[in-house]
Formats: sequence, C-alpha cells, structure tokens
Amino acid sequence: MERLVVRGGHQLNGAVTISGAKNAVVAIIPAAILAEGVCVIDNLPRIEDVRALEDTLTKLGAVCELIDEGTLMVDSTNVNSYEATFDSVRKIRASYYLMGALLARFKRADVALPGGCNFGSRPINLHLKGFRALGAEVEEDFENGIVRIKADKLVGTNIFLDTASVGATINIMIAATKAEGVTTIENAAKEPHIVDTANFLNMIGCNVKGAGTDVIRITGTPDLHGAEYMIIPDQIEAGTYMIAAAIAGGKVKVDNIIPKHMDSLSAKLKEMGCQIEEGDDYIEVTSSGNLVATNVKTNVYPGFPTDLQPQMAAVLCKAKGTSTLVETVWENRFQYVEQLKKFGCNMEINADGRIATIDGVDTLKGADVLATDLRAGAAMVIAGLAAEGETRIGNIRFIDRGYEQIEYKLRALGADIERVVD
Repeated sequence: MERLVVRGGHQLNGAVTISGAKNAVVAIIPAAILAEGVCVIDNLPRIEDVRALEDTLTKLGAVCELIDEGTLMVDSTNVNSYEATFDSVRKIRASYYLMGALLARFKRADVALPGGCNFGSRPINLHLKGFRALGAEVEEDFENGIVRIKADKLVGTNIFLDTASVGATINIMIAATKAEGVTTIENAAKEPHIVDTANFLNMIGCNVKGAGTDVIRITGTPDLHGAEYMIIPDQIEAGTYMIAAAIAGGKVKVDNIIPKHMDSLSAKLKEMGCQIEEGDDYIEVTSSGNLVATNVKTNVYPGFPTDLQPQMAAVLCKAKGTSTLVETVWENRFQYVEQLKKFGCNMEINADGRIATIDGVDTLKGADVLATDLRAGAAMVIAGLAAEGETRIGNIRFIDRGYEQIEYKLRALGADIERVVD
C-alpha cells in the first residue's frame, strides 16, 4: 500500500503552479464525445480521474492520445457504443457526465452507476429528472448498478432544478446540446467549471448562453466539430495550497489561478490573520502560522466551496479560539473528523451532522490516518504539515484522484513529505 509520510514543522516558501481544474476536465472529456471529430484539451491535470476517463472513452471507440504531459487529443469520430458499463466508469463520480454526452449523441446511454468519493447519498435524481423532461425514458437497474436511458428524440423544454446542483446543471446542459429547440435550465448552479464546460461546448459549435448565471439557455445544434480548448486553473487545488501556507506559516505564491474564484477563501484567511496579495494570475499568502478562529458556512458559488471544507477544518483546528463550520451542500461530509481527532484536534459534530464546532489547540501531534475521500485526504496532509512528528496517510488513491503530484509540489515549497510503499 502506498502512503504519504509528512514530517511537520517546516514553513512553506516559494511558488506553486496550479494545474487545470479537475471539476472542469471531468465534464469536458465526456463532452468531447459530442464533437464527432478531434478535440485538443490543454492545461490537462494528470490525475487518476482523467486517466479513468481516457480509458473509458477509448473503450467506447475514441482515440485518446497524450500529446504531452498537459495536452490530450480526443478523436471521437469512431465512438460507436452507448454502453459505458465497464469498471473504469465505476471508479469516479463524474462518470455520470457520460449519460448526458451519450444520450445527446446516440439517444441512448447505458452507464454504470458512478463511484468516487462516497459521502452522503449524493443522488443523481436531478440529472435523471432533467433527462426525462427532455423526452427520455430512464430505467435505474440497481441490481446491476446501471442507469439505462433512451429517447426517440430529445426536445428542448424548461427545467427548474429543485436545488442548484452543479452536476445536474452540467449534465442537462450537455444532453440538451443536440435537442430540438431551446432548453432553459432555471436555478442553475454558477460554479466556474460550469462556465468552463459551457465555453468548451460553444467552441465545438453548441449554442449555450447564460452559464455563470442562474438561467442557462441551450439551443440545440445538430452538427458539431472538434476544437482546441484550454481548461481553467483548479480553484480547489489553489485553495488547498493557500490553506497549507496558512497553517504551516511562510510566504507562498499560488500561480496560474483566477483570483476572483478565490474570493470567499481569501476573505476567511484574512479574518484568520493571513496577509493576502493578489495579482492578475496569482495570490500570495503570508502567514505567521499563528491564526485566530473564524466561522465558515459552505454554499454554492460564489459562496465558500464545499470542496474546501475539510481542508478549512484542518487549519481551524490550530486557530486560537472557537470556530463554527457549517456544511450546507452535502450530507455526511464530516466523515473525516475521527481522523483529524487523531492529531489532537478538538472537533465535535452536532446531531444532524451539518455543524462542526472546533476549539483550536496549540499543538497537533503526528498520527497514522486515512484519507476517507479526496478532499479529506488533502485535509490530512494539511494537518500533517503543522503537526509535531511524523504523519502517515493511507488510502492516498483518493488524493491522487484530484491532486497532481501533491508531494512534489509541497516538497518544492519546503515541506518534508514523501510517498512510500509499505
């Protein structure tokens, strides 16, 4: 088993370059199926979720070729199957975007129920509601773990999302690109990777307007083509390194980012005592490591990202005073708390599992812990950076799903971290 070993107590200094956005690329690669031609995707993060999608598209008949470490060519001309039911599909949560892409191209989609991080029920009912509204029949085959979708034709309609779901917004947007007429998604989510996916769709000939607002309109377009597209920087990876700098102390320049995407985190780090300097494409975080408590409530964009909640919990564990951390997006997202407690964190969850109360401690102690999901794994790394002694982190396959070369990037900043095989 591979583990990350972190020996804490070292300040972080220097610059780190942020990779392309995981949450965007895992939608854009499936969307390339629509093009029926060659798409070139730049600023590609080399993470396990991307590798799983490359394998999946190849099995569907596409040609996927890594031109260099940051550029992927996808030729979907010969995609000839709507059946994405193999193991690589089950490995990642975002494989559900194959439903929208295959449905748009073939009017059929058989897709294995996705895996990835397993916190809460994380239902896809809003996705399926959208497909039905477009005219599709949906069968949920729970015995075999497959969703089967088919339609004689897809017809544009008005779809109101009961909650502003990121995944449902993107999946319905993709499915509607070849529907007859106009589809309107109301109460759409507004996250940056939704805008990025819409921009890619428009590059291949789709007609998507309003992404980034709560109303998105898609006019169906039958003939789509290939294009070259550059993925936006990863907002969550950037935030993870900003939080790492805050807890470890030092001065870290986080490069290749869109600072506006980081506003909610920057505000909280300032409240905790960090200095934040912004440039056109970077944020520099300066921290003494002596932080004060604050209160955080996750929300849809532009609110505080749920994908930075576990990392924020780690830094609040060492902040002076009492902090409150409220999770409004996902249920059961505090499954990592017992792991943080192994460092000596004083953190309790209320009865409904939505609110954490954190009393900061002066010292964290190194511990043997597990990554319970992708972002919780990052939280274990962050706690380990500030802990006395050695921290050993297991289940790091979760971390590899969303972070490119995390140990190399942290080591370049001065962290004592290595990957070992037991």
